[in-house]
Amino acid sequence: MMPLDLGIPKAPFGSSAPANDDVVWRFMWEIRSVNLFLEELCRLRADALGITAPQWMILIALWGLDRGNGVPVNAVSKLMKVDSSFVTTQSKLLEKKGLLRRKPSTSDGRIVEMSLTDRTYKHLAGLSSQQEAIDKLVFGEFNVRGLSEFASRLAGVRERLEKARLKIALDL
Repeated sequence: MMPLDLGIPKAPFGSSAPANDDVVWRFMWEIRSVNLFLEELCRLRADALGITAPQWMILIALWGLDRGNGVPVNAVSKLMKVDSSFVTTQSKLLEKKGLLRRKPSTSDGRIVEMSLTDRTYKHLAGLSSQQEAIDKLVFGEFNVRGLSEFASRLAGVRERLEKARLKIALDL
């Protein structure tokens, strides 16, 4: 069966293996499309709370990272690949809305630890059945092992892309 032509342009750089270039180029466009849909899902979830998509991502990061002691700002900023000052500013806005708590670390007063409020936990718990249905729709063709392997391969691509970014930056 021939792959569906999605109108993806040919790779802009010629090489001795144009078929390979086309596959790489298609992969990049597919990843970009996945990212756009993920951003839109975040925006829809955020709108329901009257917050921005990046603020939603901060809440989701806390949901996943917090083990009961709070999460340092720098841990969330590292996960989100943003500057810690952005997380600080946005978390203060989320605190004003009653969606998270910020407190100085008991071990180092310079570190601010964040945690979700009960209200936010209840909101996220209320989304669990809907999220399970979405997960089944999106990832239903994968078993746990297959999805884990796919995620690991994507992580490897991400790491190599970071190296490529650094190489290009140094070459400029």
